[in-house]
Amino acid sequence: MKFVLDVHTHTLASGHSYSTIREMAHTANERGLKLIGITEHAPKMPGSCHEFYFQNLKVVDRQMCGVELLLGAELNIMDTNGTVDLPDSILRKLDITIASLHIPCMTPGTKLENTKAYINAIKNPLINIIGHPDDRRYPVDYKEVVLAAKEYHTLIELNNSSLTDGGARVNARPLDIEILNLCAEYNVPIVIGSDAHIDLVVGNHDKAEALLKEVNFPEHLIVNQDVDFLKRYVNRYKI
Repeated sequence: MKFVLDVHTHTLASGHSYSTIREMAHTANERGLKLIGITEHAPKMPGSCHEFYFQNLKVVDRQMCGVELLLGAELNIMDTNGTVDLPDSILRKLDITIASLHIPCMTPGTKLENTKAYINAIKNPLINIIGHPDDRRYPVDYKEVVLAAKEYHTLIELNNSSLTDGGARVNARPLDIEILNLCAEYNVPIVIGSDAHIDLVVGNHDKAEALLKEVNFPEHLIVNQDVDFLKRYVNRYKI
């Protein structure tokens, strides 16, 4: 498999990351990527950027170092209603959006509550991707989440960082296998994200790719192989 895009990355603006947009784009070009998503943590993540940052993304060129940029946010799901921490007026202007559950922003609930939070986020047409749904601190009915993603045309992420030793999501591998098997069964596309917080990790999908091979995941459901495939899901091209 040849992957040509990485849509989940963070720069200095996220507060706990260590590279600039240009450094990320330069590394993406060196690694043969055609597209990179810069998805800064949204405002409720401690230390991240203000709403003004997202409102002003219009000033940044969408081509840099020979790579197309999609500029957006990794939103925080805040409650069981699927509320996220940027208003729709800003989401409409973002190229790409990921919605994730993070401990600083939403206390884990019951399996029913966590599943409801994901599904309600999926129902928002301005949310493109569900990020790293493999955090076992948030028990989830994955079949219901995968079926909702299929119905509402939302991508499920396989997060390479989740599979890396020392990451925040402990023992995510069995959950990722469950999610991948359900996506294969119900013909739901996935997108792999490096979740890079430094330029050295851009395009690093090694752990995810190995797992995809292990479970014999259908290649035609992997968005990372085709920029046009991705564009059918992201705000910049579908709104």
